[in-house]
Amino acid sequence: MIQLRSYADDELIKLYEAGEDEAFDVLLARYKDRLYTYILFIVKNSDIADDLFQETFVRVIMTIRQHRYKATGKFYAWLTRIAHNLIIDQFRTERSEGLVYDEEQSNNIFNNAHLSDASIEHQLANEQTFTDVCRLMNHLPDTQREVVYMRYYQNLSFKEIADQIGVSINTALGRMRYAVLNMRKMAKDYDINLSIS
Repeated sequence: MIQLRSYADDELIKLYEAGEDEAFDVLLARYKDRLYTYILFIVKNSDIADDLFQETFVRVIMTIRQHRYKATGKFYAWLTRIAHNLIIDQFRTERSEGLVYDEEQSNNIFNNAHLSDASIEHQLANEQTFTDVCRLMNHLPDTQREVVYMRYYQNLSFKEIADQIGVSINTALGRMRYAVLNMRKMAKDYDINLSIS
């Protein structure tokens, strides 16, 4: 398995199609944390995130085993797209069933922020700004929150974001623009001093 870790995603998929199960284990290990964090950030419920994560990989396995995966060199974008579609389906189901979840549930997925060797005052100010931004993000519409997360926490370009969620670059840019405007308005309403652009 150590040798398989150096293989590109598309090579691992070909090996998995040929019956090499360890190749899929490498793909899973490569992307599971990143994908789970993405799903959990959007749905804010660990039980639902677990289900969606598992369903994503079930669909990936089925698609690969049926030889329907088209090698493009963008496996993670494809993986995220499947998860994104499942999340949308989940939200639609919740709306149609009138399900309600605890909005006050804390979101601790960003507690591992790496801060530079700045002064304690600077670190505390950064932590407070970070906390305020995360709090404000939780009040954004799902589509805007998703773009902000992908841009600032996954460091994706707008082209990568557009590819992963299946929209045009202009739509991704528009969602970011509205997200920033909404966050600034909320910050003003709650008298929070933010510097976001």
